[in-house]
Amino acid sequence: MRILVVCLGNICRSPTAEAALREALVDAGLDDRVTVDSAGTGDWHLGEPPDPRMVDAAAAARLTLGGRSRLITPADFDADLILVMDAANLRDVRALAPDDATRAKVRLYREFEDDADGTEVPDPYYGGSEGFAHVVDVARAGARGIVRHLQRMGV
Repeated sequence: MRILVVCLGNICRSPTAEAALREALVDAGLDDRVTVDSAGTGDWHLGEPPDPRMVDAAAAARLTLGGRSRLITPADFDADLILVMDAANLRDVRALAPDDATRAKVRLYREFEDDADGTEVPDPYYGGSEGFAHVVDVARAGARGIVRHLQRMGV
């Protein structure tokens, strides 16, 4: 199974969600059956590593971020599940999808949480350090919900 995580610039939320999801898949013993990647819808940070503030917040929570920012491509729509961070990402990615079946694979990252305090992963880019730390917590909670969903599907 292939999962793609998407945000706006692919330097804060989606790399964090990618790392959190990989961590949760390892914990559940599903890492050999599910691959995870991330991308963005905007090209402002192409080729850049994750935002240093996000890297620091993740490291403080013992989560390691990697990769470099890239745009979502037509080949990415072959993923089995495309998880986006907010309503704007949902709209943008669904607009890029080639057909209705593909659009149906585009879902909000947090919709699998049992007790989410919202449907979106907030964008910390223009805020302070507490916003970045909050995104780490939200990404991990979302990842646990996604893994439970995958287990119920029999992955």
